[in-house]
Amino acid sequence: MNSLEYVFGEVCKILLPIPEEVYFGNQKSSIAICTLSSISLLKEIAESNLLDNVAIVGRLFSENKGIDALVRFVNSNPNIKTLILCGKEVWGHKAGESLLALYENGIDSDGRIIGSHSPDPISQLSNSEVQKFQNQITIINKTGETDPLIIKQTVDLV
Repeated sequence: MNSLEYVFGEVCKILLPIPEEVYFGNQKSSIAICTLSSISLLKEIAESNLLDNVAIVGRLFSENKGIDALVRFVNSNPNIKTLILCGKEVWGHKAGESLLALYENGIDSDGRIIGSHSPDPISQLSNSEVQKFQNQITIINKTGETDPLIIKQTVDLV
């Protein structure tokens, strides 16, 4: 990431603050949900009884630090076996596409997510962290889906 991108990112944090939101549900559940940029879907799920059936629901905006945090969280919670990826893709960053690329292809020797088309898909994860993530979970790709009833049906099928 160059210095102009960094400055722009810092200005965005001030002018357009996006709350760091994650909601914890049933700690015995093996399911996590990522709503990508769909904050309203995140809140709908968090305020519904669906939260009784999932361990955690959160959002993902960035193709680098956000993915790193998601992977590290999953790796530290061995009970999580399924990640449902849903909601609207993050315009420009393509965080969902990058997460799927990481899951399918891993990272190269420079930490770049192989196969990602995001602007800055550079991960700070180690190869062993990526491999643990790949081996631990199954991703159900429902990218674009914003209907909580469809998400609930997906959870019920897991």
